[in-house]
Amino acid sequence: MIAKKVIGLPLKGLRFAMKSGDTLIQHAGTQALRVKTWLDTSKSKTDHPADKFATINNDKDANAVVNYEGIDPLELEFQKSPINLVPAIFLIATPIAAAVITPWYLLTHQVSAPVWGVFGAFMVWTGISITAGYHRLLSHRAYKAHPLVKNFLLLGSTLAVQGSAFDWVSGHRTHHRHVDDRMEDPYSAQRGFFFSHIGWMLRNYPSGRFDYKNIPDLTKDKVLQIQHKYYGLWVLATNVAMVAAVGWLVGDVWGTLVLAGLLRLVLTHHFTFFINSLCHMFGTRPYTDTNSARDNFFLAIFTWGEGYHNYHHFFQYDYRNGVKWWQYDPTKWLIVGLSKLGLTSELRTVDDTTIKHAEVQMQFKKAQQQIDNATASGHDIPHAMRSFQDRIKFEYDAFTQTVEEWQALKAKTIELKKTEFADRLHEVDEKLRQDYAKIEQKILAHNSNLKTAFRSIGQSPKAA
Repeated sequence: MIAKKVIGLPLKGLRFAMKSGDTLIQHAGTQALRVKTWLDTSKSKTDHPADKFATINNDKDANAVVNYEGIDPLELEFQKSPINLVPAIFLIATPIAAAVITPWYLLTHQVSAPVWGVFGAFMVWTGISITAGYHRLLSHRAYKAHPLVKNFLLLGSTLAVQGSAFDWVSGHRTHHRHVDDRMEDPYSAQRGFFFSHIGWMLRNYPSGRFDYKNIPDLTKDKVLQIQHKYYGLWVLATNVAMVAAVGWLVGDVWGTLVLAGLLRLVLTHHFTFFINSLCHMFGTRPYTDTNSARDNFFLAIFTWGEGYHNYHHFFQYDYRNGVKWWQYDPTKWLIVGLSKLGLTSELRTVDDTTIKHAEVQMQFKKAQQQIDNATASGHDIPHAMRSFQDRIKFEYDAFTQTVEEWQALKAKTIELKKTEFADRLHEVDEKLRQDYAKIEQKILAHNSNLKTAFRSIGQSPKAA
């Protein structure tokens, strides 16, 4: 009898968590509606009622209804979006269940080393499958993979319970196309941390409705069609049946379900979600400031190298996120390692000159910001800053000339490839390689000179 009760506790915990999650969603929706009503009422006291309100009937008990004149209809649709019930319950219930069940289980049971090993292995498999599979392979086609690798990563991505490949990739491509757009970006950081982290999945927002027109390359794939059609069964098969089977093999089914199943699932969820939220809020922007994506080494540790998000948003088709040799990017190392075994191929990269060009441009932007800040007060700027200003202007003029030479060389490359005979192409390639090397050296020199200039005013050369 005692054993039966003990075995039933995790199930009771899960049922309690799901019930609590449902209640929490309903309560949150009610509170949001109350806040919105209060804001509308407060605004009505200062606006002209005739412009904002309309009476729906003549009954003395009828309530006034907001006409919403002047409000973007799409924004209004965002505000009225219904709860996305199944994902909402799942995403709220699983963290509650993990917070309740995991400590209880660890305090009342002895967990063996093999179970912890399975937990670690599943963490790696699930996380890497999202980054190397759903993200770099399917979303950006940054490399090609052998069917064994592709299917292994697809299985691990299903284990992550982040939607079918069709849903995940369609949403991610939309995110890149409309990054930071409040209406079009499915998890726009401009709507705040909570929305970009998890809130975008809790309701059926207009930006989250995908028609798969942006994934024609995937919709033809038979395996991905099956995964999408029977996604629920795949999730149960991987997260319950497979995890339980591994638990049986190591001699602890419940311990494996709690740690390698539930806890691993919640951790993987939020590590992935950090890319959409924190990586658009905290970190540096060394390559571009045209969007909110940041490079963040700390987050790269938890996200298998995905933390170098500023680079990724500027050079999204590169199979690397951590492009520097010293940057922590185990996904990159896995892909290049598999290429040595012939299991991955056609690894797409951005050339070093283009990358350095982007970095130098951002350094010039930061330099101009420093100059603008120093001169904005209207007072005479210090001698060091005046010298810095002159130095930056000189360097920028030289940099502009280098870029013009680079653009001319690229045009020349295309022309030579068209006109030269095949037996002379190797000579052309060698000559062009030397010319490109000279351009690269010039850009590196500009980069070094900028760093020296920043140090002269006691500033770090890193881009904000």
